[in-house]
Amino acid sequence: MRILAAMSGGVDSAVAAARAVEAGHDVVGVHLALSRAGGTLRTGSRGCCTIEDAMDARRAADKLGIPFYVWDFSERFRDDVIEDFVSEYRAGRTPNPCMRCNEKIKFAALLDRALELGFDAVCTGHYALLVDGPAGRELHRAADDAKDQSYVLGVLTAPQLAHTYFPLGDTPSKAIVRAEAAERGLTVAQKPDSHDICFIPDGDTRGWLAERVGATTGDIVDRTGAVVGSHEGAHAFTVGQRRGLQLGTPAPDGKPRFVLEVRPVNNTVVVGPKEALATAQIAGERFTWAGRAPEQPEFGCHVQIRAHAEPVPARAELRGGVVTVTPDEPFDGVAPGQTAVLYDGTRVMGQFTVDRTTSAVPVSA
Repeated sequence: MRILAAMSGGVDSAVAAARAVEAGHDVVGVHLALSRAGGTLRTGSRGCCTIEDAMDARRAADKLGIPFYVWDFSERFRDDVIEDFVSEYRAGRTPNPCMRCNEKIKFAALLDRALELGFDAVCTGHYALLVDGPAGRELHRAADDAKDQSYVLGVLTAPQLAHTYFPLGDTPSKAIVRAEAAERGLTVAQKPDSHDICFIPDGDTRGWLAERVGATTGDIVDRTGAVVGSHEGAHAFTVGQRRGLQLGTPAPDGKPRFVLEVRPVNNTVVVGPKEALATAQIAGERFTWAGRAPEQPEFGCHVQIRAHAEPVPARAELRGGVVTVTPDEPFDGVAPGQTAVLYDGTRVMGQFTVDRTTSAVPVSA
């Protein structure tokens, strides 16, 4: 096959490209320039797609003896990932930019261009398994549970899965990948993994959002509507948050209070006891299926609401263009904007963006 290897400059994508070459494929490496500040420098394990990352990716491609290119996707990344991130926070939701990047950039914009150029598939260093099932290609959890990235790949559709290649999916551990990189003479063997939001390399999400969304003072209220404090910008809060509330009125029972809801229309943050974070139901209209769609409108599944959360057994229902999920046991603090990924065993069924949540604890409790 003709393979376009997306090379981020990290160890995973370098080893993935190496394995593609070793498997006998015709491989071309490409690094995506996603920042409009071309000279951006990397700070330890923060940030990605920096000039150092591009140089590391080029060195890896040279070591493998494959052609290498840098493609400027910064404008598309700005429009589809960064602006989406800002608009979601402005609407009081908590987005996942990694999901949007996979959905809009790596497996849409990049894959579309790859197919136009005659490539058969895009190869990445993601930890997930592809299985050819009776109804087509399926996306499954990786062999290494600790590194499994099937959650952030839950946005992939059947046509996209047909043209993807994940050489690391069956690798038992990241340590093996690093050892392999060292054996192959790849200089990224011990390079730290990236974390946090790549386009906010200093990690100050609150400050970054304040510059773009604006900071306007508003009320912090309890579940009855009583004012218990104030804030300098609702965008700085997310469901489940405890730190940084600085409430002027203590709870009657003296227990800590947590953010339960963010209401951007009236710039209000709602707080309450930890038990009120229990979520009895979630629903959303923006959904996709990773392969075949469910055969029945109601079905059992496991649901994962964060990248490293434990999957929860649940019942799902698809009616009127809305996916509604009721877990066997309540979720712990789900925010609108989060992504819920549905699983059948290890197989990813699909995903949806949470639009609405229903608390398991009544207001009077």
